[in-house]
Amino acid sequence: MLSYQHIYHAGNLADVQKHALLAWVLSYLTRKDKPLTYIETHAGRGLYHLNAAEAVKTGEAAAGIERVVQEGLLAQDHSLLQILRDVRKQHGAQAYPGSPLVAANALRANDSLHLAELHPQENEALHSALLGHRAKIYQQDGFEVAQSLAPPMPRRGVLVIDPSYEIKSDYTKIPGFIAKIHKKWNVGVILLWYPILKDRPHRGMIKSLLDQGLPNVLHHEVRFPPAREGHRMVGSGLFVVNAPFGADQEAARLDRLFAQL
Repeated sequence: MLSYQHIYHAGNLADVQKHALLAWVLSYLTRKDKPLTYIETHAGRGLYHLNAAEAVKTGEAAAGIERVVQEGLLAQDHSLLQILRDVRKQHGAQAYPGSPLVAANALRANDSLHLAELHPQENEALHSALLGHRAKIYQQDGFEVAQSLAPPMPRRGVLVIDPSYEIKSDYTKIPGFIAKIHKKWNVGVILLWYPILKDRPHRGMIKSLLDQGLPNVLHHEVRFPPAREGHRMVGSGLFVVNAPFGADQEAARLDRLFAQL
């Protein structure tokens, strides 16, 4: 069983990048009165408490979402901040939504929500976090779940892929996986997150993705200092296929945010 637990990193600067763009994408897609499908391959527990010992130990949330909120680095009407306020009204002032809860709070009653999480304890916590939301939760390999669902109904929608990359073969597996998904579901927005580590193991993956000639690609990377001495992550990246109109402008706003850190 893999050992990664996102509670140590919840609300960090990588989450700020990923969740801000994801919240924007979902806000854009829900402007039209047409249903959509949301699929996530590695959902995690969905809800985190930033005063938990694990989160306090690393301090990543303090340097991430907490600083962004305190210093007003995101516009007050940004969809991520609106979702954060709603989640904290329900779960407390230190609550932080993972991407499943970002999606659940952005989607409407006629939208579909599919979440895969293989780890048994994280899956159990995910069920608790999504109580009251109409979500289908799978304790299965997320790549297999996504392949089995594609193309989903409704066909409009988003696939989020954000593994921990503990399994190093994910870097070589993901380009082929995205190519297969896109072939089956050519209208789906595919959002891939990846860490930028000091030895840059993501480079081959991104080159392979760019070589495929996928449509309407947004490739966005941000850099930030290591969270602590010896920490390998120095940035994070997003690779979006079928990026909605205006996504590049949202990415530029995030560039300006990170330039202030």
